[in-house]
Amino acid sequence: MTRALPRPHRDDLGIAMGGLLGGVVLWALGIHPRVVSDPLVLWHPAWAPLLPLAVTAACEPLRRSRPRVGLFVGTLALTLDTVTQGNVVTVVLYTDLVYAAVLYGSLASARRICWITGMLTVLGGVVPAALLRDAQALLIGVGIGIVAFAPAATGWVVRSHRDAAEAARLRAEQTALLAEMDRTQAVTAERSRMARELHDMVANHLSAIAIHSTAALSLDDPRTSRDALAVIRENSVEGLAEMRRLIGILRDSSGDLEPAATPTLDGLATLVKGARTNGLDVRLVDGHGRVPAPVELAAYRIVQESLTNALKHAAEGPVEVTLRQQDGALHIHVTSAYRAGDGPRAPGSGSGLAGMRERAALLGGSFAAGPEAGPGGGLWAVRAALPVDREDLT
Repeated sequence: MTRALPRPHRDDLGIAMGGLLGGVVLWALGIHPRVVSDPLVLWHPAWAPLLPLAVTAACEPLRRSRPRVGLFVGTLALTLDTVTQGNVVTVVLYTDLVYAAVLYGSLASARRICWITGMLTVLGGVVPAALLRDAQALLIGVGIGIVAFAPAATGWVVRSHRDAAEAARLRAEQTALLAEMDRTQAVTAERSRMARELHDMVANHLSAIAIHSTAALSLDDPRTSRDALAVIRENSVEGLAEMRRLIGILRDSSGDLEPAATPTLDGLATLVKGARTNGLDVRLVDGHGRVPAPVELAAYRIVQESLTNALKHAAEGPVEVTLRQQDGALHIHVTSAYRAGDGPRAPGSGSGLAGMRERAALLGGSFAAGPEAGPGGGLWAVRAALPVDREDLT
């Protein structure tokens, strides 16, 4: 199945019609570049110049869609025009076909046309001058250069500028696309960070509230209920304060509000004290040295989330938190009693382990959590190793 030719451009049709009309007017007025007595004029009928004129004008609608075909047919027509009295408009239309073939044709074709027309210009001047031993024969090369090489060179210059502009436009689009991708990634990363912070700050308090409210409802003991309500109130106040502080930062569009102080490992003792208040038997072994701020925050949050999980899931027994720094990394080890089949004492989102794993991965560290054997029975262990000597953390 043959593919139909595209519809000619309106401007190309205008060039063809205008050129044909102008050439006919010059022919009617008897304006020709050669006279009948010229030895090159081999075809003498008065209407002869109209044939190459019509053929060249008919090639103009192909200047964009089929530029090589138009140039080939136009070259044959120009050759025919040289053996008649000729028509100036035929030559002008041919120069446009050369220009269009370089501008709209393939890159290889454009280079080939520029090279061929350049060689014809040189040979057209040098060879006749050498054979005839007449310097005026160089004018033949000048004529070929004006008719063929000059429009080809002009088309190459215009094509180069057009390609450069197109390349600049594509670069601008790629830059805009990359900027949008960076913005989207930044928004996604910030949302993930805020989700982790919100989970780590509030989950501990809400878990304690859920566990102690369950105890207060299930035990008919005024003292136990009073103690549980005290813990519930303390966690409610602290959780509400943290929520208000976080919401205030998110709502502040001017950036005037200062974010809450970033927790550090120096606050582990307070964190452990709060866990003991919530009913956990926690033992802290802190052997960390000086670590970068991102590592401190990640380590604090990992310990905090481990204690929250112990509060919700651990069996009766001690919880041990160990931090030690060696081999260029801060090692975190949190263990709690574990019995397979025990259900959680408080509902959870299930994102705690994922958040801890993300924090370790963002720092180039490692994370693992799962049951393991212990001296007193089954244990649930959380292990994380966070590098402390990377240059991008300082």
